[in-house]
Amino acid sequence: MKKWMLFCFLMGSGLNMMAQQIKTIPLWPGTVPGETSKQPYKMSADSSRSVHRIAEVTDPFISVYPAPLQVRKDVAVVICPGGGYSILAIDLEGTEIAKWFNSLGYTAFVLHYRVPKKELGALQDVQRAIRIAKSRAAEFGYNPDKVGLLGFSAGGSLSARASTLYEEQQYRPVDKADSVSCKPAFAMLIYPAYLDKGVNRALTPELKVNGATPPMFLFATADDQYSNSALVMAGALRDAKVPVELHFYSKGGHGYGLRPGNPAADVWPGLAQTWLKQFDTK
Repeated sequence: MKKWMLFCFLMGSGLNMMAQQIKTIPLWPGTVPGETSKQPYKMSADSSRSVHRIAEVTDPFISVYPAPLQVRKDVAVVICPGGGYSILAIDLEGTEIAKWFNSLGYTAFVLHYRVPKKELGALQDVQRAIRIAKSRAAEFGYNPDKVGLLGFSAGGSLSARASTLYEEQQYRPVDKADSVSCKPAFAMLIYPAYLDKGVNRALTPELKVNGATPPMFLFATADDQYSNSALVMAGALRDAKVPVELHFYSKGGHGYGLRPGNPAADVWPGLAQTWLKQFDTK
């Protein structure tokens, strides 16, 4: 309860001042690959569980949440909300997470990637988002070599794909930013899904894990129907000798973000914060 009260205080006081500073950056200044038109994103009518959901994105962008200068660290995180590649749980797994990162001193980017059911477009979007985040590091005050990913559920799948397919160019270069590598410095997968689509629930064949794959933090629970994804991904990373940290709790289910009242939501942020400190050093 105390942790949640502190979080609410941060959201309601100093960090509220940041709302005026938040800006959006379109990913594609011209035509969006594979799209015939650009339209404003559309919200879903479904707001169950007090979750705001984006139902359609054709003109993807990132929202920038700069860390407060007095606590700013030299690390940035691109956040990939979940939603089954059908919607984006934009507050539960996006804006609320960005503000939490800000409270820790990290600059955050919330990725509004293409939905519904545009898995290739989503991969193009996350690659482009990483490149833009790196190319604008001086503007927002972090190290371009310390831009990582955090993803929930389908966003965890997208983060895993970006972390293993960064050498595969998914779109024609647009501008100077595309000369930058789209390899993330690290990835944090929170209750990831769709990573076990191989034979007998083995690792999804698309994911090319090797010794160059960036370090990862994984969190899942045994009562989550998608939790095998975290297990097989952690096993593949271990076998490739990639630094990996896996936390597997008994209860929590799926889709809790960091909201209070869920045993998993109470523990993963502290574990993730401790793990992330290894990248803080100047």
